[in-house]
Amino acid sequence: MNIENPMIWCVGDLHGNLDRYEALFAEIENDPPDVLCFAGDLLPGWHSPWNGDDFIIDYIGKRLEDLRSKFPDRFPLIFAILGNDDPRINESSMQELEKRGIWKYIHFTHDKQRSFDLFGYSYVPPTPFRLKDWERYDVSRFVDPGCVSPEEGSRTVEVNPIDVRYGTIRDDLAKLTKDFEPDRAVMLFHSPPYKTRLDRAALDGMMIDYAPLDIHVGSIAIKEFIIKSQPRITFHGHVHESSRLTGHWREKIGTTWSFNVSTDTNELAIVRVPFLHPEDAERKLISIKKMNDNHVGNF
Repeated sequence: MNIENPMIWCVGDLHGNLDRYEALFAEIENDPPDVLCFAGDLLPGWHSPWNGDDFIIDYIGKRLEDLRSKFPDRFPLIFAILGNDDPRINESSMQELEKRGIWKYIHFTHDKQRSFDLFGYSYVPPTPFRLKDWERYDVSRFVDPGCVSPEEGSRTVEVNPIDVRYGTIRDDLAKLTKDFEPDRAVMLFHSPPYKTRLDRAALDGMMIDYAPLDIHVGSIAIKEFIIKSQPRITFHGHVHESSRLTGHWREKIGTTWSFNVSTDTNELAIVRVPFLHPEDAERKLISIKKMNDNHVGNF
């Protein structure tokens, strides 16, 4: 690894699409990055062709182990979080791959390397969808029209009802970043920051009970955190169509460079960022055969 200026790749919202994963693994084999980040929504939906028992262990883990055996000295340092489409019951499989030394499961914690610190956080503000394992009130208990409260919906693991009712992304970020040096910080989020070119959803003209829907669906708390704390780099997924709608996959917020790593096209998006010079980031799009995104809403 380039210790002083590591090349960081980030992908997200692969949703169990085998063509996207195979395209990613081929890129890694051809030119391994120093660091690879998975920004959540890793798992297949109900209409995926995957028939294995455990997608994380039996597919992702096996393929990464194969790559590690081919080039053990150049195998990237990998960080991963889950996203709002990934049932939390799969967290144990994420932790199992960490035990095997394949990646670091980084949700709600951070990892110190020689030149950078990487923080991970999976939660998103309330969505219209029923799975609530990775949803959290944002800065208050307000829920946008058309969305379902974190206190409703369904979960795959038991949680403290008090934490669900009163916990916020804003409070979580304050706890997560107590040990925080902005110039060293790389933030791996699933949600993008609110009202930016990274969180633009295809909700134009849509209404619920005569209330217009907000076309921006990112996190106010994450936006506030970036403005106040100014980490060097932030990665985001969740809103697949944002880059297509806005024509932008990155945004500079103060001194922070923020990147959307997802796409709603028939492509794999890999955002490649040199740590010391995030302004020189590149986005590589690789054509794939087919799509299997889970939601029409694409977030």
